[in-house]
Amino acid sequence: MKIAVSSDEHTHLVDYLINELKNRGHAILYFGPSADQQPQDWPVVTLDAVNQVIEGNADEAIVMCWTGTGCSIAANKVAGIRAALCADGETAKGARIWNHANVLALSLRATSEPLVEEILDQWFSTAYSEDEWNKLQIDRIIQLDKNKR
Repeated sequence: MKIAVSSDEHTHLVDYLINELKNRGHAILYFGPSADQQPQDWPVVTLDAVNQVIEGNADEAIVMCWTGTGCSIAANKVAGIRAALCADGETAKGARIWNHANVLALSLRATSEPLVEEILDQWFSTAYSEDEWNKLQIDRIIQLDKNKR
């Protein structure tokens, strides 16, 4: 899978996440500063990453900022993106099942390396729910996207 990753600042978590994704066999498109650069604006790098999903250049995205809230808000402003801020594996699992999330948002401050692994395990092993009630909910979200345009 090709995954767009963004972060407004370069912390150890950025390197850990990218290495973990590569070890899981994913190709990475990174948007954000390198270790020797100054932080960048979180709305800008987030949109760079999620636009890769919209344009079909990436299958999914993982976006990060200090709390994870800002990047999840920015990501969800883009029609077709369903970003979920996940602090643990169960939240990631639920985001996939019930929300058909295609963007994972993480906090640079609060996400530890073991949590990254737990979240990614659930994120990648959980399929979208295909039950009729859930598909109706996703259709309603898609309609909200259409209202954005």
